[in-house]
Amino acid sequence: MAPEKPTRRLTVLQLLPALESGGVERGTLEVAQALVARGDRALVMSAGGRLVAPLVALGAEHVAWPIGQKSLTTLRLVRRLRQFLTEQRVDIVHARSRVPAWIAYLAWRRMDPATRPRFVTTVHGLYGVNRYSRIMTRGEIVIAVSETVRDYILKNYPDTPPEHIHVIHRGVDGSAYPYHWKPDVMWQQAFFAQFPNAAGRTLVTLPGRITRLKGHENFIEIVARLKRQGLPVHGIIAGGASTSKKRYLQKLRYRVRSMGLETDITFTGQRDDLKNILAISNLVLSLSTQPESFGRTTLEALRLGIPTAGYDHGGVGEILRAVYPAGLLAPGDLNVAVRRLAEMITNAPTVPAGEHFPLHTMLHRTVELYAIIARVARNTLPSDPPDPVPGPNMR
Repeated sequence: MAPEKPTRRLTVLQLLPALESGGVERGTLEVAQALVARGDRALVMSAGGRLVAPLVALGAEHVAWPIGQKSLTTLRLVRRLRQFLTEQRVDIVHARSRVPAWIAYLAWRRMDPATRPRFVTTVHGLYGVNRYSRIMTRGEIVIAVSETVRDYILKNYPDTPPEHIHVIHRGVDGSAYPYHWKPDVMWQQAFFAQFPNAAGRTLVTLPGRITRLKGHENFIEIVARLKRQGLPVHGIIAGGASTSKKRYLQKLRYRVRSMGLETDITFTGQRDDLKNILAISNLVLSLSTQPESFGRTTLEALRLGIPTAGYDHGGVGEILRAVYPAGLLAPGDLNVAVRRLAEMITNAPTVPAGEHFPLHTMLHRTVELYAIIARVARNTLPSDPPDPVPGPNMR
């Protein structure tokens, strides 16, 4: 069912630190595009980045402010933002990150409750539990990107009214990730020319940035054990390392060399063609040592029809239980995981086709929520969180 047409054009402002890359950033663009398609006005405020051009191209407006800078000087934006909200007649202010949420909240709460915008937050991650993170639960509406996140909010911030929390799973566009899609021959030839050790092998891929939390050390050990079982696997670590993680990347490379796996594991670095890599993989893994809030890459691989396995916790476990329970792995038990993965490499159950966590559902529910809260009676929020923002560096 199509969203109900609003009685007037809405102006929605989304706030996040930057528009470089990542799931939050992509979701921001997707929601902006849905608003423009409805005839609403989509504003995005951030420090900018490479996704600004596509944002503007789809009909949204970008406001370049350092709204996510972790510094007390960012508090100077509070008064400017309050004036901006009034001048632009913003109906919904939607904060997607903690520093922007603090600035938005401090600006918003001093406005006339009868005329100010509605304040929405999205909890995208399982943040550290503290006063700083608590701001993400202070929206009049709090969007949780999974049931995992909803449970996290209720457990760690029990003063959050459950009725304020709306679970809207992140989604994947089925037309962008068609079932059993493969990249063209020229791309495949170029890829295997660049990484010849991967050619003709059973490809086991771990997507994700280089960080200890993503389970790269477990992945290296898994590949080694699968090799010892005589399976013709080749591990692909698809993800880049930030400047602060270069040392850890070197540690991983040393570990690969010391285990004699240099021809068995490929580091691709940061790639803009991850979809293609997922599509040529025989098995995709999620080995995050801590629960993730959702696990969009896991869902992308499944939508492509690629067998996918991951630890049964957090959002990844939530997705696998709903779509592909054959891929669930017990966290912390590497022996059981290797046995299960060996079985999957030999004879993986078929990934079911279907509209699993579709993007259009996420967008419909989000923009319809905007329309509803823009027209309902205004209620007083629960007691305000303490301020100012804690810590000299807003951490």
